[in-house]
Amino acid sequence: MKILAIDSCMNTSSVAILENENLVALYTVNTDNTHSETLLPMIRDALKAADMKAEDIDAYGVSYGPGSFTGVRIGVATVKGLAFGTDKPCVEISTIEALARNLEGFDGIVCPVMNARRGQVYTGIFKDGRRLMDDSCMMLDDLIPILEGYNEKIYFVGDGYFLAEKKEIKNMGVTPESLRYASGYSVGILTYEKIKNNEAVSDSDIRVNYLRKPQAEREREERLMKEGKI
Repeated sequence: MKILAIDSCMNTSSVAILENENLVALYTVNTDNTHSETLLPMIRDALKAADMKAEDIDAYGVSYGPGSFTGVRIGVATVKGLAFGTDKPCVEISTIEALARNLEGFDGIVCPVMNARRGQVYTGIFKDGRRLMDDSCMMLDDLIPILEGYNEKIYFVGDGYFLAEKKEIKNMGVTPESLRYASGYSVGILTYEKIKNNEAVSDSDIRVNYLRKPQAEREREERLMKEGKI
């Protein structure tokens, strides 16, 4: 099975092509360019490097959130467009779960942290590949005592790594920089596993998972609350 997997939920764009669980091509870019500028050219170049065409792909995987609202929408819309009319299976992958997969085999607590602004992070907690906490949006300061309560080595991963690094966190381990970013391969391997477990959906059924309301809507509600209108 040939799988095309993408992650565009953070600043990093990552595209991977897999043959079952085997990596064929991986293209990752961590720049200030927008995903709308980089994602389709990356997919084109990854297919070319793998000596494949779009019609050779058997299944698609996409990180469907949480993360940047724009990035999530672009990633999901791209897969919807590629899969449209093909009847090929699509798989929704939690950005948090994919980040945790980057550190498969690490001995200790794995904690993805994505910068959600205002001191908040999108996060989850994993150990030995098992979930200990569902995807959540919370204050980093509230997350730290939960993690320290496990009394184990803690490995952070994601674009919120630098936020955790500034805190004096007991038992914080060092995650290699190359593993801190979104990886299309992690999305792809999870896609393969979920397809085997019959967890695929059609292109029309792919959702987005923001975990919280968009910033514009939150700011509107805050303004209305100050004005006493809600």
